[in-house]
Amino acid sequence: MINNEGRIKAAFDSGVFVLKLCGDVRLTLCATLDRQAQQLAETPGLETLIIDLRDTTNVDSTALGFLAKVAMAVQGRVTERATIIADNPDVRRMLDVMGFSRIFTLVETPITETCELCDLPEIPTDVEETRQRVLEAHRILMRLNEHNREEFQPLVEMLEAQEAASHGH
Repeated sequence: MINNEGRIKAAFDSGVFVLKLCGDVRLTLCATLDRQAQQLAETPGLETLIIDLRDTTNVDSTALGFLAKVAMAVQGRVTERATIIADNPDVRRMLDVMGFSRIFTLVETPITETCELCDLPEIPTDVEETRQRVLEAHRILMRLNEHNREEFQPLVEMLEAQEAASHGH
């Protein structure tokens, strides 16, 4: 049986940071991606960011929002735009629709194969934190293009209402 559970691997080698997403990447991994965005924003000597989606079977919208956050975290610090490697036509189509070409360079094959990647430990989160992250991710996506704004507006409004209700008690 193939383990389809999402995993995130990473490597940092001579200025190039690679984030490789494997399997089914969902909101459960967003805390890990969020921590990565924060760490990358502070990584000295970072020159290039590559996100490898070749082994990804699925990426949910929350995880995509955090990939956008990772790219934004390094904007202005890296010499060129963050690169996404995706050879799956469905994944590429989804990235196009989501407006990812505005913040990423999309390629099908990497310029260079990277060194050994290490698994990032999954950071556990509670329901409230997860809801905050889902909300943040979709707000980020809504800023990318009109399609996302229309697509995720109802979800964001629902989450904001839940948030208001949970803080009202």
